[in-house]
Amino acid sequence: MKCRVCETRAPRRQCPALGAEICAICCGTEREESVSCPLECEYLREARRREKQPVVDPASLPHPEIEVSDRFLEQQQPLAVIAGRLLLISALETQGSVDSDMREALDALTRTYKTAESGLVYEPRPANVIAAGVQSRFQQEIQRFREEAAKRSGTHSIRDADLLKILVFWQRMEWQTSNGRRKGRAFIESLFSLLPPPEQHSGSPA
Repeated sequence: MKCRVCETRAPRRQCPALGAEICAICCGTEREESVSCPLECEYLREARRREKQPVVDPASLPHPEIEVSDRFLEQQQPLAVIAGRLLLISALETQGSVDSDMREALDALTRTYKTAESGLVYEPRPANVIAAGVQSRFQQEIQRFREEAAKRSGTHSIRDADLLKILVFWQRMEWQTSNGRRKGRAFIESLFSLLPPPEQHSGSPA
């Protein structure tokens, strides 16, 4: 029997994504590159524990002109949690979404709320249909949440300026967390582990 991927080496482990046995080398090199690994894969989880934090260029920090202070995050912690949860739900319910899609979606979302701050109504849409799907789903969910919050408080209690800073925070988290693999979902997984969604959304992405 040969490895399903390289068809050269002897297989050493069962790949849940391919439903076949593969060798350890192909598991390491093709993981989240050509293979869409399910988050529950034991080998992916082990790799995550050993994975080094990516080296990021400080000059590429998303929206460096926007200050997101620790004090602001402490004051707006409930909103940050809700936004993270809704980003996770948007990713889980958009088939095929990976970290690069989340990056594009977050970029479009932050630009939307940044223009809203200047009084303009402009919602850029990513050319990437998966990223656009994540963006659209998030906008639907956050609008529903804002309407419910307004009903409870009697006022429009969530300001665009606050939501912009929260989205920039999550944009920077993706920037720091993504492992750069073509099908990588380290950021999505971090949302899943830190902010488990409601029971109806608790399944892992396929």
